[in-house]
Amino acid sequence: MKREQTFLYVAWLQSLVATLGSLVFSEVMHYVPCTLCWYQRIAMYPLVLILGVGLYRKDRGVLSYAYPLAIAGWLIALYHNLIYYRLLPQAIIACLSGVSCVFEYYGVIGFISIPNL
Repeated sequence: MKREQTFLYVAWLQSLVATLGSLVFSEVMHYVPCTLCWYQRIAMYPLVLILGVGLYRKDRGVLSYAYPLAIAGWLIALYHNLIYYRLLPQAIIACLSGVSCVFEYYGVIGFISIPNL
């Protein structure tokens, strides 16, 4: 397997695990996602299909479609973590209605939270 295909496979696998993990949290464990979690899902879910098709077709150009979604999702996750760890005030976000973006459902080793996953 070439290096580019390996990278594409790892990216697809990571997006698949993230998608399945978020579905387990919401559908199996009944954790209601906050607004920023939904935005992250909007950026992540299509990557499973886009990267999977690109991997199947051995299309190098698929990364030009995937990067904007991945970068958007990463920026939302960064913003979510800054709010979660209270480095930014929660009052400046759109999460003021519904589930709080700083509510702690789950913690691993005391510092790994859902926004970090």
